[in-house]
Amino acid sequence: MPALTLRLAQGTPCWVSLMTDDLPGTRAFYGELLGWTFAPGPAQLGDYVRARLGEEPVAGLGVAAVTGFPVQWTSYFAVDSADRAAQLVRECGGTVAVGPLQAERAGRLAIAADVSGAVFGLWQGEEHLGRESGPGPGGPAWTELLTPDADGAAAFYRAVLGVAVAGAEGGSALLVGGRPVAGVRHGAELRGHPPRWRTHFAVVDVDLTARRAVELGGRVLVAPQATPRGRAARLADPRGGHFSVLQAG
Repeated sequence: MPALTLRLAQGTPCWVSLMTDDLPGTRAFYGELLGWTFAPGPAQLGDYVRARLGEEPVAGLGVAAVTGFPVQWTSYFAVDSADRAAQLVRECGGTVAVGPLQAERAGRLAIAADVSGAVFGLWQGEEHLGRESGPGPGGPAWTELLTPDADGAAAFYRAVLGVAVAGAEGGSALLVGGRPVAGVRHGAELRGHPPRWRTHFAVVDVDLTARRAVELGGRVLVAPQATPRGRAARLADPRGGHFSVLQAG
């Protein structure tokens, strides 16, 4: 897999992955919906593949090691040192569930949870530096945290990732180089669900994508509607993995 030539700045969302109990079915769903093809990932991660748009890697899919947990997308943030960032997570009141561990020559990773329990990843890229979110159809376009303590979460990520925080419509934004890279919002719509990072994938037509998701066995959780970032919908894949689609352009 070709590596990107420029290291992403610390704190930049750089990768998303989904652990599921049905990898073949999940591959088929997202492949049809978002136009992905797949290539093998690092052997240390078990039955794991990288989704690609053309030759560019955009996401990871793997098999959940433990059954009974909700299927959900995990957002990873670029860090200069996964070990140092993992230590900061602990010092700031979060927990580290996995790693830091080496994923062959691709890089070093850890899976952590913030002070409210929202799960996220840390990625120290080596051969695989990750992919910055962007408007191109099929790839990650935006990530945002829904949490009952938006101020506490913003302070946590500012300390752990070394990012700036600024007010934004509906909450606050994490800034890298003065540019918003992720959102933090008060999770009034969690409705009993745990705090979570939400992944948004760019698509050409949100309404068409929502209909196609249903045809492929998924569900529409929130119908297409206008949002501060553009027209979006909240969907679920056939195994219950929640994600959003955001109209590109």
